[in-house]
Amino acid sequence: MIKRVHHIAIAVKSLDETIPVFEKLLGVKAKVTGAPCQKVTEALFKIDEGVEINLVEPMGPDSTVAAFLEKRGEGLHHIALEVDDIDAELPAMEQRGFRLIDKEGREGVAGKIGFLHPKSAAGVLVELVTPREHE
Repeated sequence: MIKRVHHIAIAVKSLDETIPVFEKLLGVKAKVTGAPCQKVTEALFKIDEGVEINLVEPMGPDSTVAAFLEKRGEGLHHIALEVDDIDAELPAMEQRGFRLIDKEGREGVAGKIGFLHPKSAAGVLVELVTPREHE
């Protein structure tokens, strides 16, 4: 069951150029963290009772975010929705007709994650996440 919006991720070419823009916009400082498991570096902005806006920069040309930027340019990359149990929720989503990118949860920056294919969600890449504090 979907509990809340966990974060909104925006693909960017350069964190160095984009972080100051979002710090000024949101009025909070970014926390920068590497995510080698996803081949990205993220700038996390915690706002409004824990919801985050994350800027996502590829670590190299083999990152899926690099491919996204090449194809679509900077902008909304995905919306992450919090769930209690990613490993139960992914098969439930598949039964409801959603196409899965991940058949089971895997490690991510926010916790255990899995993605739904954008072709089954009106063109939006949807990430389901079970935060570490729930594991």
